[in-house]
Amino acid sequence: MAGQLKLNSDTFLPLRDVVFHTLRDAILRGDLQPGERLMEIHLAQELGVSRTPVREAIRMLEKEGLAVTIPRRGAHVARMTEKDLEDVLEIRDVLDELAARDACERMTDEDFAALNDALKRFRTIVKGRDVRAIAEADEQFHDVIYESSKNPKLVNIVRNLKEQMYRFRYEYLKKIDDFTQLITEHEAIVEALRNRDEAAVSEKMHEHLKGQVDAVRSAIRAADTEAE
Repeated sequence: MAGQLKLNSDTFLPLRDVVFHTLRDAILRGDLQPGERLMEIHLAQELGVSRTPVREAIRMLEKEGLAVTIPRRGAHVARMTEKDLEDVLEIRDVLDELAARDACERMTDEDFAALNDALKRFRTIVKGRDVRAIAEADEQFHDVIYESSKNPKLVNIVRNLKEQMYRFRYEYLKKIDDFTQLITEHEAIVEALRNRDEAAVSEKMHEHLKGQVDAVRSAIRAADTEAE
Protein backbone atom coordinates (compact mmCIF):
# COMPACT_ATOMS: atom_id res chain seq x y z
CA MET A 1 0.00 0.00 0.00
CA ALA A 2 1.53 3.30 -1.12
CA GLY A 3 1.58 5.93 1.61
CA GLN A 4 -0.14 6.06 4.96
CA LEU A 5 -3.92 6.43 4.83
CA LYS A 6 -5.39 9.14 6.99
CA LEU A 7 -9.09 9.29 7.78
CA ASN A 8 -10.78 12.30 6.20
CA SER A 9 -12.24 14.49 8.94
CA ASP A 10 -15.94 15.27 8.56
CA THR A 11 -17.96 15.09 11.76
CA PHE A 12 -21.21 15.71 9.85
CA LEU A 13 -21.06 12.43 7.89
CA PRO A 14 -21.70 8.87 9.11
CA LEU A 15 -18.43 7.02 9.74
CA ARG A 16 -18.97 4.69 6.77
CA ASP A 17 -19.19 7.74 4.46
CA VAL A 18 -16.01 9.22 5.95
CA VAL A 19 -14.20 5.91 5.35
CA PHE A 20 -15.68 5.71 1.85
CA HIS A 21 -14.42 9.19 0.92
CA THR A 22 -11.03 8.41 2.41
CA LEU A 23 -10.65 5.22 0.38
CA ARG A 24 -12.11 6.76 -2.76
CA ASP A 25 -9.66 9.66 -2.61
CA ALA A 26 -6.79 7.20 -2.05
CA ILE A 27 -7.83 5.21 -5.14
CA LEU A 28 -8.28 8.28 -7.33
CA ARG A 29 -4.93 9.74 -6.23
CA GLY A 30 -3.22 6.43 -6.85
CA ASP A 31 -2.28 5.78 -3.21
CA LEU A 32 -4.26 2.56 -3.59
CA GLN A 33 -3.27 1.00 -6.90
CA PRO A 34 -5.46 -0.97 -9.36
CA GLY A 35 -5.46 -4.61 -8.33
CA GLU A 36 -4.41 -3.84 -4.75
CA ARG A 37 -6.16 -5.90 -2.08
CA LEU A 38 -8.61 -4.06 0.18
CA MET A 39 -8.25 -6.02 3.42
CA GLU A 40 -10.88 -4.99 5.96
CA ILE A 41 -8.82 -5.71 9.06
CA HIS A 42 -5.72 -3.88 7.80
CA LEU A 43 -7.70 -0.86 6.59
CA ALA A 44 -9.64 -0.73 9.87
CA GLN A 45 -6.42 -0.75 11.88
CA GLU A 46 -4.79 1.88 9.69
CA LEU A 47 -7.80 4.20 9.83
CA GLY A 48 -8.50 3.57 13.50
CA VAL A 49 -12.07 2.31 13.00
CA SER A 50 -13.92 -0.99 13.31
CA ARG A 51 -14.31 -3.38 10.37
CA THR A 52 -18.02 -2.59 9.90
CA PRO A 53 -17.67 0.92 8.36
CA VAL A 54 -14.79 -0.37 6.22
CA ARG A 55 -16.95 -3.23 4.92
CA GLU A 56 -19.79 -0.80 4.16
CA ALA A 57 -17.39 1.63 2.47
CA ILE A 58 -16.04 -1.13 0.23
CA ARG A 59 -19.59 -1.93 -0.88
CA MET A 60 -20.04 1.74 -1.76
CA LEU A 61 -16.79 1.65 -3.74
CA GLU A 62 -18.12 -1.33 -5.68
CA LYS A 63 -21.21 0.66 -6.67
CA GLU A 64 -18.92 3.34 -8.14
CA GLY A 65 -16.89 0.75 -10.00
CA LEU A 66 -13.83 1.56 -7.91
CA ALA A 67 -13.63 -1.83 -6.23
CA VAL A 68 -14.48 -5.39 -7.16
CA THR A 69 -14.91 -8.46 -4.98
CA ILE A 70 -13.47 -11.69 -6.35
CA PRO A 71 -14.78 -14.96 -4.84
CA ARG A 72 -12.27 -16.48 -2.37
CA ARG A 73 -9.87 -13.60 -3.03
CA GLY A 74 -11.71 -10.70 -1.43
CA ALA A 75 -12.05 -7.06 -2.50
CA HIS A 76 -9.52 -5.34 -4.76
CA VAL A 77 -9.17 -1.91 -6.32
CA ALA A 78 -10.82 -2.20 -9.74
CA ARG A 79 -8.78 -1.70 -12.87
CA MET A 80 -10.01 0.82 -15.44
CA THR A 81 -10.62 -0.74 -18.84
CA GLU A 82 -11.44 0.75 -22.22
CA LYS A 83 -14.59 -1.38 -22.31
CA ASP A 84 -15.83 0.12 -19.02
CA LEU A 85 -15.04 3.60 -20.34
CA GLU A 86 -16.87 3.06 -23.62
CA ASP A 87 -19.90 1.45 -21.97
CA VAL A 88 -20.40 4.25 -19.44
CA LEU A 89 -19.73 7.15 -21.78
CA GLU A 90 -21.86 5.70 -24.57
CA ILE A 91 -24.83 5.93 -22.22
CA ARG A 92 -23.76 9.38 -21.04
CA ASP A 93 -23.60 10.64 -24.63
CA VAL A 94 -27.20 9.58 -25.28
CA LEU A 95 -28.41 11.12 -22.02
CA ASP A 96 -26.60 14.38 -22.80
CA GLU A 97 -28.38 14.63 -26.12
CA LEU A 98 -31.77 14.02 -24.53
CA ALA A 99 -31.08 16.50 -21.74
CA ALA A 100 -29.90 19.11 -24.25
CA ARG A 101 -33.07 18.83 -26.30
CA ASP A 102 -35.36 19.05 -23.28
CA ALA A 103 -33.37 21.86 -21.64
CA CYS A 104 -33.51 23.95 -24.80
CA GLU A 105 -37.28 23.84 -24.66
CA ARG A 106 -37.80 24.11 -20.92
CA MET A 107 -35.03 26.24 -19.37
CA THR A 108 -36.33 29.19 -17.37
CA ASP A 109 -34.62 32.45 -16.47
CA GLU A 110 -33.88 30.94 -13.06
CA ASP A 111 -32.25 27.92 -14.74
CA PHE A 112 -30.04 30.18 -16.86
CA ALA A 113 -29.04 32.12 -13.75
CA ALA A 114 -28.13 28.86 -11.99
CA LEU A 115 -26.12 27.73 -15.03
CA ASN A 116 -24.22 31.03 -15.16
CA ASP A 117 -23.48 30.74 -11.44
CA ALA A 118 -22.20 27.19 -11.97
CA LEU A 119 -19.97 28.40 -14.81
CA LYS A 120 -18.57 31.23 -12.68
CA ARG A 121 -17.91 28.84 -9.83
CA PHE A 122 -16.10 26.46 -12.18
CA ARG A 123 -13.87 29.28 -13.45
CA THR A 124 -12.97 30.12 -9.84
CA ILE A 125 -12.44 26.53 -8.68
CA VAL A 126 -10.01 25.59 -11.47
CA LYS A 127 -7.61 28.28 -10.25
CA GLY A 128 -7.05 26.24 -7.10
CA ARG A 129 -6.11 23.11 -9.09
CA ASP A 130 -7.80 20.85 -6.53
CA VAL A 131 -8.88 17.98 -8.79
CA ARG A 132 -11.60 16.74 -6.47
CA ALA A 133 -13.12 20.24 -6.18
CA ILE A 134 -12.85 20.74 -9.95
CA ALA A 135 -14.57 17.42 -10.61
CA GLU A 136 -17.42 18.40 -8.30
CA ALA A 137 -17.76 21.86 -9.87
CA ASP A 138 -17.81 20.32 -13.35
CA GLU A 139 -20.44 17.86 -12.19
CA GLN A 140 -22.57 20.67 -10.73
CA PHE A 141 -22.43 22.55 -14.03
CA HIS A 142 -23.84 19.56 -15.89
CA ASP A 143 -26.35 18.87 -13.12
CA VAL A 144 -28.01 22.24 -13.82
CA ILE A 145 -28.56 21.19 -17.43
CA TYR A 146 -30.04 17.85 -16.41
CA GLU A 147 -32.30 19.48 -13.84
CA SER A 148 -33.38 22.01 -16.49
CA SER A 149 -34.71 19.16 -18.62
CA LYS A 150 -37.63 19.01 -16.14
CA ASN A 151 -37.53 15.23 -16.60
CA PRO A 152 -37.25 13.57 -13.16
CA LYS A 153 -36.78 10.10 -14.68
CA LEU A 154 -33.81 11.34 -16.70
CA VAL A 155 -32.32 13.03 -13.64
CA ASN A 156 -32.60 9.80 -11.61
CA ILE A 157 -30.89 7.76 -14.33
CA VAL A 158 -28.08 10.29 -14.52
CA ARG A 159 -27.71 10.26 -10.74
CA ASN A 160 -27.18 6.49 -10.82
CA LEU A 161 -24.73 6.73 -13.71
CA LYS A 162 -22.83 9.57 -12.01
CA GLU A 163 -21.17 7.14 -9.63
CA GLN A 164 -19.75 5.16 -12.54
CA MET A 165 -18.64 8.37 -14.27
CA TYR A 166 -16.72 9.86 -11.36
CA ARG A 167 -13.51 7.87 -11.76
CA PHE A 168 -13.25 8.61 -15.46
CA ARG A 169 -14.02 12.31 -14.90
CA TYR A 170 -11.38 12.49 -12.17
CA GLU A 171 -8.76 10.72 -14.32
CA TYR A 172 -9.46 13.13 -17.18
CA LEU A 173 -9.17 16.25 -15.01
CA LYS A 174 -6.01 14.92 -13.38
CA LYS A 175 -4.28 14.96 -16.77
CA ILE A 176 -5.13 18.58 -17.62
CA ASP A 177 -2.51 21.30 -17.21
CA ASP A 178 -4.53 24.15 -18.71
CA PHE A 179 -8.28 24.33 -18.07
CA THR A 180 -8.87 27.10 -20.61
CA GLN A 181 -10.25 24.70 -23.21
CA LEU A 182 -12.63 23.14 -20.71
CA ILE A 183 -13.94 26.57 -19.70
CA THR A 184 -14.37 27.47 -23.38
CA GLU A 185 -16.39 24.29 -23.95
CA HIS A 186 -18.65 25.10 -21.00
CA GLU A 187 -19.16 28.63 -22.32
CA ALA A 188 -20.09 27.27 -25.77
CA ILE A 189 -22.68 24.98 -24.20
CA VAL A 190 -24.21 27.89 -22.26
CA GLU A 191 -24.36 30.05 -25.40
CA ALA A 192 -26.05 27.30 -27.43
CA LEU A 193 -28.61 26.79 -24.67
CA ARG A 194 -29.25 30.53 -24.48
CA ASN A 195 -29.97 30.49 -28.23
CA ARG A 196 -32.17 27.42 -27.70
CA ASP A 197 -30.30 25.71 -30.52
CA GLU A 198 -30.83 21.98 -29.94
CA ALA A 199 -28.44 20.87 -32.68
CA ALA A 200 -25.67 23.15 -31.44
CA VAL A 201 -26.09 22.11 -27.81
CA SER A 202 -26.00 18.42 -28.74
CA GLU A 203 -22.89 18.97 -30.84
CA LYS A 204 -21.07 20.96 -28.14
CA MET A 205 -21.87 18.44 -25.44
CA HIS A 206 -20.79 15.57 -27.69
CA GLU A 207 -17.46 17.29 -28.44
CA HIS A 208 -17.02 18.03 -24.73
CA LEU A 209 -17.50 14.36 -23.87
CA LYS A 210 -15.29 13.13 -26.72
CA GLY A 211 -12.34 15.07 -25.29
CA GLN A 212 -12.76 13.20 -22.01
CA VAL A 213 -13.01 9.83 -23.74
CA ASP A 214 -9.83 10.39 -25.77
CA ALA A 215 -7.84 11.55 -22.74
CA VAL A 216 -8.93 8.73 -20.44
CA ARG A 217 -8.46 6.10 -23.16
CA SER A 218 -4.86 7.26 -23.57
CA ALA A 219 -4.33 7.07 -19.81
CA ILE A 220 -5.72 3.51 -19.67
CA ARG A 221 -3.53 2.38 -22.56
CA ALA A 222 -0.46 3.94 -20.94
CA ALA A 223 -1.21 2.15 -17.67
CA ASP A 224 -1.70 -1.15 -19.50
CA THR A 225 1.62 -0.70 -21.28
CA GLU A 226 3.43 -0.06 -17.99
CA ALA A 227 1.87 -3.18 -16.47
CA GLU A 228 3.12 -5.43 -19.29
